Amino acid sequence: MSDPTGAPRDDQPNDPMAEILRQLGLTPGADGQLDLNQLMARLQQQMGAFAAQSSSGAGINWERTRHAARQVAAGLGPDPSTTSQQQREVADAERLANLWLDEACDFAELPHPAVAWSRAEWIEETMPAWEQVTGPIVTNIAEAMGEMMGGQAAHLPAELGAFGAMMQPMLRQAAGAMYSLQLAQAIAKASTEVVTGSEIGFQLLRNARAAVLPTNVRSFSEGLEVSDQDVLLYLMLRESARQRLFNQVGWLAPQMLALVEHYAREIRIDATALESAIDIDDMGQLTPEKMAEISENLQGRLFEPTQTQEQVEILGRLENLLALVEGWVDEVVAQATARWMPNSSVLAETLRRRRAAGGPSEDVLKSLVGLELRPRRVRDAANLWAALTADRGVGGRDAVWNHPDLIPTSADLDDPLGYVSGENARPAADDLDAELARLLAEEGRDEGDSGSGSPATDH
Repeated sequence: MSDPTGAPRDDQPNDPMAEILRQLGLTPGADGQLDLNQLMARLQQQMGAFAAQSSSGAGINWERTRHAARQVAAGLGPDPSTTSQQQREVADAERLANLWLDEACDFAELPHPAVAWSRAEWIEETMPAWEQVTGPIVTNIAEAMGEMMGGQAAHLPAELGAFGAMMQPMLRQAAGAMYSLQLAQAIAKASTEVVTGSEIGFQLLRNARAAVLPTNVRSFSEGLEVSDQDVLLYLMLRESARQRLFNQVGWLAPQMLALVEHYAREIRIDATALESAIDIDDMGQLTPEKMAEISENLQGRLFEPTQTQEQVEILGRLENLLALVEGWVDEVVAQATARWMPNSSVLAETLRRRRAAGGPSEDVLKSLVGLELRPRRVRDAANLWAALTADRGVGGRDAVWNHPDLIPTSADLDDPLGYVSGENARPAADDLDAELARLLAEEGRDEGDSGSGSPATDH
């Protein structure tokens, strides 16, 4: 029996589920039984409140996450609004870049003009893509928390078998609150490092356009013996080339994001780390401040370190696609700058070193989805695209992007000349089916011969 305040008496057994119910404002009556009608009404009220706090099914309030990311980014350094002068410089750089790229690649000029963005604007523009990628993570965290609570459900009366299902909105909201802080911090950190809109290598922008972050470009230029105008032009060439590719090759950007999302769905939450960070018996104390503390405790510990076989395969496909995209950009920009920018090799080497050291893409993907993605084979991909340019010309090289079945594989990167000459040609699906049918037929004949010979031997 409880005292008037609802707190358990010292002589009562420590019942975790009873404590959770008490925190929801539910206590047994004089006969020790719960009022089930009261319980259901109270739970529905709680679930409705939690659902109203979330702006998406994933359990994350994206408005608050966006605001938090901007606040974190503001704390990492000055983020002045772009000036009209910077916008003019970006527009001038794009006009020149377009003239050079028209000769170096077969993809058309972008439909939207280039823009100069602050870090805050980059966060705003890329948030929808982060929502798509990270949604599955929140679901997995909520499921892990649900499993933790499942063990406590045995303390409830049999009539409450659906209690766990009713708690899901609350668990999803709690999972979203925990993950939201990590999300805001990772995106904010990336916003201070990227120099262009899609430097991460994925199409994070809603419209195909070249975007440059002047504040970050200024930091990138420090120590380089290259003029600011040349640095801006070189980065504009890379960003415009990448955006032309994404805009022209309709399957590429969605497939890359889908692979990251698929990888995220396969993530397994480290239940031990989660249990050590959350006292599931104290669900009533999951305040925003408590969620922030839990999220800090789970930094770097949320995901199980072991990858599934499916994740390994996805990672291989992602690394190959990212290497092909960045290698293509390297080759196109090398062609575009060969005659007009003698110092482009300095900038190319600077970006290679930046990439090798683990750039923004590696940091943000590792923080958000536990994906350690490093395009280790960009140089091999660039060599393959260069060989294709020499053999087939610009149009023939870029025609390889027409269908995902045509693009080079990891094995092709090992032997680019074999790929260019056609020696590495993969058999068509029909050929594979025919070969498989032939082998099965031969195996059947062998078994038939063996079976017909056995009786003769017996006789």
